[in-house]
Amino acid sequence: MSAARSSTNQAHKQDLERSKLLHASTWEETHHRDSFLSKLINKNRKFLPEIVTQYVKEWKANPDQPNTQSNGVTATDLTNQYFELSTDFYEYAWGTSFHFCRFYHGEAVAQAMARYEHYLAYRAGIKPTDRVLDIGCGVGGPAREISHFTGAHITGLNINDYQIRRARRYAAIHGLQDRQEFVKGDFMKMPLGDETFDACYAIEATPHASSLKGVYAEAYRILKPGGVFACYEWVLTDKYDPTNAEHQRIKRGIEVGCSIVNLATHTDCKDALRDAGFEIVELEDRALNNDPTPWYYPLSGELRYARSPMDYFTIFRSSTYGRVVTNSMVAALEWVGLAGKGSADVAKFLDLGATSLADGGKLGIVTVMYFFVARKPGGTGHEQ
Repeated sequence: MSAARSSTNQAHKQDLERSKLLHASTWEETHHRDSFLSKLINKNRKFLPEIVTQYVKEWKANPDQPNTQSNGVTATDLTNQYFELSTDFYEYAWGTSFHFCRFYHGEAVAQAMARYEHYLAYRAGIKPTDRVLDIGCGVGGPAREISHFTGAHITGLNINDYQIRRARRYAAIHGLQDRQEFVKGDFMKMPLGDETFDACYAIEATPHASSLKGVYAEAYRILKPGGVFACYEWVLTDKYDPTNAEHQRIKRGIEVGCSIVNLATHTDCKDALRDAGFEIVELEDRALNNDPTPWYYPLSGELRYARSPMDYFTIFRSSTYGRVVTNSMVAALEWVGLAGKGSADVAKFLDLGATSLADGGKLGIVTVMYFFVARKPGGTGHEQ
């Protein structure tokens, strides 16, 4: 075994031990019945403040150079810390698919989210016989939906042990354990063989990369010749003005609140694809449309767009008003000693990210649905 691989394995072992320590009894949950409140209360009181302090400290230490972390902390480390702290909040507010979507007239949230995932799978031409990689799979919501939709075998890649643990349990609950597997790894250095997959996709995961070129190059490497890479990317649009103080505030809020070391432009995205060797098949900002409901409505809390009783409950939790309630509840629990110190800080930086995304969406300076399909040259081609 090489020294580099041995070092990586040791780091992953330490990550796993820390994750188990932080999440305590929630780690052993077998049916995902624990409420958000019980997960919050059951966090390790001694270890939680340490992780929160590390995360906040890194961003404060690098206000002008977000791509250069101190003390050897990388973008991957920050993202891992971020999801250790935020996953329970995400599941409480969003369910198991951590992404935005378009909304058609009269369409409920759950239906819109599933359709958004189906669209990507359709445009990528994923077939039942394909081996597919989900890059940055979260707790496996999109992987399960796409596996049901296409019949394909899906491997989920994730740097965070807690999310992998939950994704595996969800797969078993949904009867997909034979068509899904989840692998621990950094998508900048994927622990996967060359030319292994027929297709790969990423749904709002690669903004966490330290460079789009790096993660796209890895996607290129693991694809078979003719394989397809489909993605929804977060990027800055042409409306973003780097000299505008309000635009700078919004960009920084998204980066800190969502653990993105440097929010890229749409030009960066296109250049990274070409530099990695891909042929761009299609590319569009799917936020530029005439939909009656904007993509950021779950964050802004405009309940007039809700289309089902469940929508009101779902949207309230992620809305401005819902976040105020959540933040107040978490702060109160921390104050009386039921939640660990640092819990309120987590709620605050997540609120910063959500507010900044909604502001950026309203101004049109950021899009979370810059969609592309790219192909690795060679082979017989991956038919769509």
